[in-house]
Amino acid sequence: MFRLHVPRNAWIISNIQALLSPLVIGLGLFAVSATNALASTTIVGTVGTSGKYLVTGAPVTTSSVTVLKLSFENKTAGANLELCAGTLADFAAGTCAIRLSDSGGPGFVFLTITDTAQLSGKIIFVQRVVGILSSEFALTVE
Repeated sequence: MFRLHVPRNAWIISNIQALLSPLVIGLGLFAVSATNALASTTIVGTVGTSGKYLVTGAPVTTSSVTVLKLSFENKTAGANLELCAGTLADFAAGTCAIRLSDSGGPGFVFLTITDTAQLSGKIIFVQRVVGILSSEFALTVE
């Protein structure tokens, strides 16, 4: 009878490979999905009776030029909102120094592509320009 020589630990190695392959694939898929999940932030807020909503609590700071994609949507009928960048004084006065986006009615999402250098040193805020009722909005930053 002819016997094939198989090392004693071959069974252990094949079992470890069988267990590790799905684990490695799963971790790879998790890493890819986690990277995409961290690529954007969505802020949903309501512009109340003041007519303004402060989005950033501090001025934007950047050391490099990076492109930002901003998607802005007004979710309330009967109101128009604008997405602005400016100083705290602009916010207090209700002045939109840099208009990043205007809103349409509910269901319209407007895309703005800008670089961070334009926003450096500015705060970002939303203000109501038409209407008097509280107005809900969504802002997605990528």
